[in-house]
Amino acid sequence: MSRADTEDFARLFLTDTPLLDARAPLEFNKGAFPHTVNLPLMTDSERAKVGTCYKQQGQAAALALGHQLVRGKLKEQRIEQWLAFARHYPHGYLYCFRGGLRSQIVQQWMKEAGCEYPRVIGGYKAMRRFLIDSQEQIVADSQFCILAGHTGCAKTDLLNDLEHSIDLEGLANHRGSAFGKRPTGQPSQIDFENKLAIALLRQYHVNPHQRILLEDESKLIGRCAIPLNLRERMAQAPIIIVTASLEQRIEHSFCNYILHKLGEWQRAVGEEAGFIAFSDDLTRSLQKIQKRLGGVLYQEAHALLLQALEQHRRGDNSLHRDWIKIILSKYYDPMYEYQLQDRRHLVEFMGSATEVREYFIAAAQQQRGSESID
Repeated sequence: MSRADTEDFARLFLTDTPLLDARAPLEFNKGAFPHTVNLPLMTDSERAKVGTCYKQQGQAAALALGHQLVRGKLKEQRIEQWLAFARHYPHGYLYCFRGGLRSQIVQQWMKEAGCEYPRVIGGYKAMRRFLIDSQEQIVADSQFCILAGHTGCAKTDLLNDLEHSIDLEGLANHRGSAFGKRPTGQPSQIDFENKLAIALLRQYHVNPHQRILLEDESKLIGRCAIPLNLRERMAQAPIIIVTASLEQRIEHSFCNYILHKLGEWQRAVGEEAGFIAFSDDLTRSLQKIQKRLGGVLYQEAHALLLQALEQHRRGDNSLHRDWIKIILSKYYDPMYEYQLQDRRHLVEFMGSATEVREYFIAAAQQQRGSESID
């Protein structure tokens, strides 16, 4: 039995429905959705030719040109890609930019090949509009809570252990600091916004009255900008501070920015090239904060970093803790204290990771209890 076309965008996103994106690669790379595969009807150059024809000669001529460009074996190859997607994802949907001619043509060609596959009414534009509107409404209606603390106190690990939380750094594929770059790169701004809107939609769908927990972030996570309306709500939200000793924070930073980062680079480009890329990553990251460190402190940290990398190459990675200690205690800690001073009145609770976890669990239980009474 064939399934009907849909405009139930919430269901598509909440159920991680696989989506076949028939737009050109250039359109897809500017912005897309999770669980989406780009299998275009036309390449970028083919689309450009059809677009020029449309402007000069109208829709009929453009449609004729499109059929001329995508025919024969080329057409067969593309149809087979769509059919393979449908076989692998029998409960998916297809779409183009506006849910117009391109998705209708893909749908028709698939049908002629024996596969009736539904499309998303309104296409990418309608789904993107739905996410923008949903994000604005959920941010306006929801209560937020901010998880803060000195750099290295394992806020992200704790955040991901707790219910009703959204990992902004995870969505941005970045660790959030000057040293936070990941080898796999970051999503486009539109992709980041789409992922964020879906994450908010999930939280709101589960419990619209529960506070959403976010990590304390600046306006940029790498190159991904947190939407202004959410930043404004975060700036006024209650703050929960995680405490940890300097030694604990050095060790956590060592694991994150040395052990894990090196592993990521080596998995991406190989063992030797990975170490070179890892070394370059760290030195460039340190250079980014050179002005804010000041000349003397930068030179000290830079010398220790180079020494640590040389020893690391020989098999001893322990010296990294020396430059990490300087960066944490003399740069990140003063910056954190300065940024927090105007928001201290918002602090709701402060404690170790264990105490904060217990605090949130108790708060969630109390919330569920009050809802059951209501």
